[in-house]
Amino acid sequence: STLQQQRAVTEQLRREAAIKRIPVSVAVAEIVRYINEHEQEDCLLVGFSSQKVNPFREKSS
Repeated sequence: STLQQQRAVTEQLRREAAIKRIPVSVAVAEIVRYINEHEQEDCLLVGFSSQKVNPFREKSS
């Protein structure tokens, strides 16, 4: 019913209003820091230790 829909919308808006918000500049700085801290573990940057562990390798027929 319409009342149930309105209650659902109200509850969703309450959940969204309760979300902690941070400035984009802070979020970007945190993302850059995370990327820099984890770049040695990034297989796309440093490659794979062997082709056997590479999930993107061509499958042999």
